[in-house]
Amino acid sequence: MSTASGIPDYRGPDGQRRVTLMQYSEFLADEAGRRRYWSRAYTGWTRFQQAEPNRAHYALADIERAGFLTSIVTQNVDGLHQRAGAEQVLELHGTLGRVTCLDCSAAFSRATVHRWLTLANPNFDVQAGEIRPDGDVLIDQERVDSFVLAHCSRCESNKLKPDVVFFGGSVPKPRVDAAYELLGRSRALLVVGSSLQVMSGYRFVRAAKAEGKPVVILTRGQTRGDADASVKVDALLADVLPRLTADLVAEEDTGRLDG
Repeated sequence: MSTASGIPDYRGPDGQRRVTLMQYSEFLADEAGRRRYWSRAYTGWTRFQQAEPNRAHYALADIERAGFLTSIVTQNVDGLHQRAGAEQVLELHGTLGRVTCLDCSAAFSRATVHRWLTLANPNFDVQAGEIRPDGDVLIDQERVDSFVLAHCSRCESNKLKPDVVFFGGSVPKPRVDAAYELLGRSRALLVVGSSLQVMSGYRFVRAAKAEGKPVVILTRGQTRGDADASVKVDALLADVLPRLTADLVAEEDTGRLDG
């Protein structure tokens, strides 16, 4: 969904993972894991924030505004759906814009934690390469080792974690239940830009099929849910979704005139 905005995806069109990302167990294990994450995330954050919604984001927001979407359930953590104007967005895997303390559960904006990290690392100026799907970049191990972690302003713990589901972690059950509730209120399921390789998203395809609801999949390449789909479109989202929006809005306007 966000590749056209300059944020690469986790997997290629063949469904294979293209990058190795932080594991939840690695982040929890010791300070070295947290230092590795935060040094790279800090370096990439400014560029990550500069990403803008693309035509596909705006198209879905327009479809929602026209009354054709119950909600958007996204696995992305970049907040671009909301910036494009979508209102009913359930962030299944959380958001990079919020940080929580694993020891006392205090919550902070990412901007606040970024300021803390800047104060703790006044001379940390790294030229980095391509940004990665979760907003970080690869940097030299020597710079990683020199990075100073920020501490929670409530309990002084350095176990500050972006409010996202890392690989190896689990989506909170209330969030999953909310997504199922939204699916129950919908007449069909539209999957956009996902290979459905992880059960986190694929389970909703299975649930929709079990309930006899149409499943439409729009993405490049094969997906795990192709056999469950009523319709599969192998195409770029930015090519198809704006045209779908135009068709739906035209249909709605025709209905008003006929009425």
